[in-house]
Order: sequence, then structure tokens, then C-alpha cells
Amino acid sequence: MTLPTPLTAARYACHPDNSRGRLHAEAGSDVRGPRNVFQRDRDRIIHSISFRRLRHKTQVFVSPDGDHYRVRLTHSLEVAQIGRTIARALGLNEDLTEALCLAHDIGHPPFGHAGEDALEEALKPHGGFDHNAQTLRTLMLLDSPYPLWPGLNLSWELLEGLAKHNGPVQNPGWALQEANAAFDLDLTLWPSLEAQVAAVADDIAYDNHDIDDGIRAGLLTVEQLCELPFIAERWQGIVARYPGIAPARLLPELIREQIGVMVNDVIAATQQRIVETGVETAHDIRAAGHMIGGFSAVMEQRERTLKKFMYANLYHHPTQMEAAARARKIVEALYRAYMESAQCLPEEWRQSLPQGQPQRSRYIADFLAGMTDRYAENCYAEIYGGTP
Repeated sequence: MTLPTPLTAARYACHPDNSRGRLHAEAGSDVRGPRNVFQRDRDRIIHSISFRRLRHKTQVFVSPDGDHYRVRLTHSLEVAQIGRTIARALGLNEDLTEALCLAHDIGHPPFGHAGEDALEEALKPHGGFDHNAQTLRTLMLLDSPYPLWPGLNLSWELLEGLAKHNGPVQNPGWALQEANAAFDLDLTLWPSLEAQVAAVADDIAYDNHDIDDGIRAGLLTVEQLCELPFIAERWQGIVARYPGIAPARLLPELIREQIGVMVNDVIAATQQRIVETGVETAHDIRAAGHMIGGFSAVMEQRERTLKKFMYANLYHHPTQMEAAARARKIVEALYRAYMESAQCLPEEWRQSLPQGQPQRSRYIADFLAGMTDRYAENCYAEIYGGTP
């Protein structure tokens, strides 16, 4: 089997002409320019309200004061850049890969995982909350700019990749069940190679950019990072190449090299698995029974070690835990207020508020999940006064 050169469409790539299409038939779309189905998916995401809201949603730091910290929007753009690089090297469909990368975090509520934890607790009696499933719910139902159908009416391949961002789903929650009932996404099969690449690009981006933001915030140091041998070796090589340069000037070089090494590893490991498994088509990728696109075994272990380090030293840092506790209080209090009094909701949401359960709780969760950090804080201040 001959592997594709860059810009060559591989047989195992998703081809727009072979798309399973959209849930709702569309007519007259040719008047909006010569774009294929995956290009339209990408553009619909970029132009959507839900994508724009990512600029004020937490990536690592809740409502960051500094202008240089990542937020969900900048993170998604960085994931898309990494994803396109890998997709091009593997001969995959770059437009579909980019669209998956841009959309993968749209279902995140305000305040990142702290907000998600609060919604999961609130909805425990009503099926729970999951941000991946909420991404599907947002794009298929809630964000509705078209006059004839709900949602953005994205392609099957885009929705499939988002539903299986973390691989096949054996026991979907209620939100993913509803999405799958509307448009069967073959949840128990692996997703396309484009979706697998988008998922690993997500890991590469936040593993390394969270280091950058953590050091900028003063919660991490290079000395701490060098407790990890594979990072220490890279850092020592950089210092040797640039003698006399201040460490602060060398940190971006470390981040760039880490990303480059991970990207090259994914490309090489994926190419090797393609050859070893003999996959020829996108159907073969889905039916392979295991992951094709991802790290080598050595890099996968290093990446897990890095994640464990980041949880211990950044994500669970006392300062971060304090901010997360405050964020959970805001989401919990807003959920309680909306459940107790419909008058607290904006008029356009109040008009359609269901009376019975679980619909009422899930409807309120939809409203909360769409909030940005600052909008949630403003709503809390309007209802309760001040901050928690």
C-alpha cells in the first residue's frame, strides 16, 4: 500500500462526494458559492453564535484577567491548526478535520469543568449532563439560524466525529441518545480518521498550551516540569543551543518543540498502523475495532504522565480549586433560581419553559450551558447581588 503524499486524498479519507448527507434536505445552496459539504460544515460553525461564545468561556483559568491566556475559542483555533497539519500529512480531508476541531468544545458550559460538574450534579435525577453530548444538542437543535429546520444541519460525518470524540460510545446518555435517534451515528463503531486526528490534536494543544498559561500565571515553573525526564531532556537541549538566553525567552521554544515532537509521532505512528492493518477505505477505519490515528505507545505513556503532572500541579492547584468552587456556586445558584422562578429567565426562554420533568431541568441546563463566563456572573449578580 502506498501512503499518500501531502495534499493527496487518501482512499481511507472521508470524501465529500461520498458523504451520507444532512438530516434535512437542502435546496438552492449552490447560490452561496462553490463549496463542498465539509467546507460548508466548517463555515457554518465559524459563523455560528455558539462558536462566537467560546471567546468568553474558560479554558483553564476562570474569567482570566490577562489578555494573553487561552480561552475556548483560541484553544479551538490552535487545535484546528494542529489537526490540519496532521490531516494534510496523512492525506485526510482537511476541511472535515478542521470543522471537527473548531466545533469540539461548543457544548462546554461556562467555567469549564467546574461548570460541567455543577450541571452534572443538578441533572443527576434527570439523566445527567455531558459536554460532548451537549455539543451535538447545540449544533443539531439549539443554535438555529435557518428558517426551515432546527440546528445547523451539519453533515453526518461531522456529527459522527463529534459524538465519538473519545471513541465508540457503548452506553450513550439521554442527550446523545436523542441525537442518535434523529440521525443514526453508528455510535458503537470507531469514527473516521479525521475525527481521530481531531481528538489527538485536542490533546496535543491543551497539554502544551496549558503549560504555557500555567507558567504565565505563576502556578507552574520550568523546574517543576523538568521533574519529567522527557521534558528535562528537551529543555536541556534548548538551553545548550541558546546559551545566555533568559529562560523566559526559551519557554516558547520548549512549547513549540513539544508540539512538533507530538505531531511527528502521531503522523509516524498512524502511518505505521495504516500499513499494519491494511485499511483501504473510510469504512475500514470505522470497522477496524481499534484506534488507528494517535500516538505511539511510548508517546502515549509520556502524554499520560504529563496529564497526571498537570492535574497535580495546575488543574488541582489550590488557586484553581478556589476559583472552581466559586464557579460551581454560581452555576448551582443560577440553576436553583431558574427552577424556582421562571421570571428569572429571559423572556424568550421563559415563553417555552416546560412544566414537567425531566424536560424542565434539561431546558434550563440548555440555557446555562450556552452561557459565557461573564454572562453567568452578570446573571448571578442580577439575581443575588454581588458575587459568591
